[in-house]
Amino acid sequence: MSHTPSADRTRLESIDVVRGVIMIIMALDHTRDFFGMPGQSPTDLATATPALFLTRWVTYICAPVFFLLMGTGAYLSLRRQSTSELSRFLFTRGLWLIVLEVTLVRCFAYQFNVDYRVTMLLVLWALGWALITLGVLVRLPAFVVTAIGVVMIVGHNLSDGANLSGPLWSILHSPGFVLNRPEHVVFVAYPLVPWVGVTAAGYGLGQIYRWDADRRRAFLLRVGLALGLAFLAVRGLNAYGDPAPWMPQQTAAFTVLSFLNTTKYPPSLQFLLMTLGPAMLLLRAVDRGTPRILRPALVIGKVPLFYYALHFALIHLLAVVTCYVQYGSAHWMFESPDLAHYPFSPPPRWGYSLPVVYLVWGFVVIALYPLCRWLAALKQRRSDAWLSYL
Repeated sequence: MSHTPSADRTRLESIDVVRGVIMIIMALDHTRDFFGMPGQSPTDLATATPALFLTRWVTYICAPVFFLLMGTGAYLSLRRQSTSELSRFLFTRGLWLIVLEVTLVRCFAYQFNVDYRVTMLLVLWALGWALITLGVLVRLPAFVVTAIGVVMIVGHNLSDGANLSGPLWSILHSPGFVLNRPEHVVFVAYPLVPWVGVTAAGYGLGQIYRWDADRRRAFLLRVGLALGLAFLAVRGLNAYGDPAPWMPQQTAAFTVLSFLNTTKYPPSLQFLLMTLGPAMLLLRAVDRGTPRILRPALVIGKVPLFYYALHFALIHLLAVVTCYVQYGSAHWMFESPDLAHYPFSPPPRWGYSLPVVYLVWGFVVIALYPLCRWLAALKQRRSDAWLSYL
């Protein structure tokens, strides 16, 4: 099948715009981390309001889509480089993300300190290892990579009942400590197996962008609906696919919230069905082109790592300024927190209502847009190798 340049640009644009949408949504959750009520769990139905729960729930789509589209982008890059070149790039890019996670982003975005008493291994850590693993898998046929990804996604909950512990188990399957000493704590929040599976499945998804447009859109629609129906069926049965079953609540509204309250750490099969189904439908919705209202998301989606690091740093900086104005000091914002209050130690009586959280979120996204537009334009004009790592 022949590919016209305009068709290729449209296909890549659809991926960028979806990535941008989820990056914008993601900033809402991180704004809530810094400006919301400390220690208030948005998924504890005994204490959370529906508004707080849904503010958290809507961001659930972000990490699965980012891992998925990272794999899709890797497959699409085979148009301009060999498998060996792609494998080397994925390895170096993955290693770069891991280094960023535990150095620059950890010290100057998450925590604003360099004492390393508390270190969380978060999404960049998992993205890095997913890329490194994919760098090995790309030497296999695409259908084999896809099958490996699907097996990881569907099967990893089989080990939920295993009575295992230790650093390796925390790295691969269940959140936990890699190191837990009074002077140093290293905690894995993103175990690798299911996330690697999502990336491998995304690599397989890249194949459909070689199909003609009608066939591709039909596929995205069918798969999106199928995943959504599979979520309703598997979740409804309460038999497999999530360690936290839903339960009837005192009201119908909270029963619905219980049904939606799937497990993200690690992402259960039900969690991934619930999030990847709508992702497929969103990819189909923008496949014909980017609506005008989503043009800013397209810009952000072209520079995701840049946006990710800066949005965390800006949110944290705004919290520092707010804390100083309110208390006359901001030392809490630079102190290592305990895990219950990560990523900062909240001052007494700290925390703001959801409307304030939403206002700060909007400010952060708007403030970062010009910088993202500048870098996106620079990357379009130039092909320097270092730009591919931003």
